[in-house]
Amino acid sequence: MAVDNKTQFDSTLLRRLHSLHLQLGEMESQLQRGPRQIKAGEAIVAQCEEAVERARQDVKDATMACDDKQLQLKSREDRIEELKAKLNSASSNREFDLLKEQIAADKQANSVQSDEILEGLERIDQLHEAVAVAEKELDAKNSEHEKRVSDIESRMKVAQSDLEQIRAELEKSESQIPASVKSEYRRLTESRGDEALAPIEDDSCGGCNQTLTTQMIDRVRLGFLTDCPACSAWLYNS
Repeated sequence: MAVDNKTQFDSTLLRRLHSLHLQLGEMESQLQRGPRQIKAGEAIVAQCEEAVERARQDVKDATMACDDKQLQLKSREDRIEELKAKLNSASSNREFDLLKEQIAADKQANSVQSDEILEGLERIDQLHEAVAVAEKELDAKNSEHEKRVSDIESRMKVAQSDLEQIRAELEKSESQIPASVKSEYRRLTESRGDEALAPIEDDSCGGCNQTLTTQMIDRVRLGFLTDCPACSAWLYNS
């Protein structure tokens, strides 16, 4: 809706209103960014916590696998002793040879498994080191996040105080708006925020870059309320 171009409206007041709306938008943006920044930090910490849990689970899995191999090794060693005992009571050379072959096979299997167990124990040591590294990283990220939260909360406290001051100043300045256009001003600023106002820059609207006529620029200079024909922002001399 076009404004009444007969309304007198000092550019100084419009400039002040626009500046306050810009400051208001910046303070509100800071307050909105704060929780998002904290949430992002929490996500980083959560990722590190997951990394620690995975590293610890890797240790558990490797330990269980190594324990199973050690049980298998012990079971096979017990069987070897049983087979050795049976050698003396073998009823034939064939049975004796079969027992010897089984003992040899079990010893070979145990030799291979002993090597696997040693490798597994070395792997467990490496995994414990990985856990220590992951835990150190988690501690660092927790410390960073605690500091981040403290800094953000401090900034938000200042921003909230600044926001209240800006709102008070804006309310004071808005009291000077002519009654005939105050409802239109409210409609524009509530829907568009700081984009409801725009300075004239290089003979163009500072909001949308629409080139303005000389007549429009002169009217703004003479103190008449004028809106941009393209974006409807109220114009003022910068």
